[in-house]
Amino acid sequence: MAFLDVSNTPAPIVERANEPVCYQQYVSGQWQTVSTGVIGETPVGLTVNGQSWLTLMCTPCDLEALAVGFLFNEGLIQKVEEVVSVRVCPTGDNVDVWLSRSVNKPDHWRRTSGCTGGVTSTDTQITSQPILDGVVLTPERVCHLIGQLFEAQELYQKVGGVHTSALSDGQQILVRAEDIGRHNTLDKISGRCLLEGIAPAQRILLTTGRISSEMLQKSARIGASVVISRTSPSSLSIRLAEQGLITLIGYAHRHRFNVYTHAERILRLG
Repeated sequence: MAFLDVSNTPAPIVERANEPVCYQQYVSGQWQTVSTGVIGETPVGLTVNGQSWLTLMCTPCDLEALAVGFLFNEGLIQKVEEVVSVRVCPTGDNVDVWLSRSVNKPDHWRRTSGCTGGVTSTDTQITSQPILDGVVLTPERVCHLIGQLFEAQELYQKVGGVHTSALSDGQQILVRAEDIGRHNTLDKISGRCLLEGIAPAQRILLTTGRISSEMLQKSARIGASVVISRTSPSSLSIRLAEQGLITLIGYAHRHRFNVYTHAERILRLG
């Protein structure tokens, strides 16, 4: 893939993911000044083949992966060979993607339930083939995997207010992404998998974010047969997971979880 031109995100952009602030804190009758960091949020434009497409509200890190992953999850590209170059502008407020072919800008973007106002051009349905990859997990393995996700929350541990998602092969985390928008984390994971050639045979997605319909659609596009969330699924995501043969697990913690669809992948003894 020597043809693919991927720039390095400028260091100042990465640092904006953790922006310093000062605030006044009141505790038990006393005031104090606290200096800390907060999660960065910034508008970043996406330009495709020289045409401005839309603005993504995101945490300004892994922007190349975000742009490529967004195009993949929207079904606008199918493989990394279609991407000729992807570059973040020096000011960090735009990602310029050039493809090996022309592609039509969607006429309409549908606003989703993403926490920073996500958008998609796709209908609410599963368009990929049902996933049959032979994954079977013990309950203990599910709890262990969500524990790995919690331990991988590097940016969250520094500043809070950020979602983390990860792709696992069932044993270890292969790719991790953090962003103020939960849907952005899945786009970043897709982008990194494409750009870095990461393609495990078995794919399990872990996330701290709520599983709404667009989160389930992106998970299916990534090829995950199991989706595990720290919090709840929506009613539509449950219907889509049932349709796509995806095991959907919610409210997962180190010692408990709920299985909403296709529980046959979770080994039950006794």
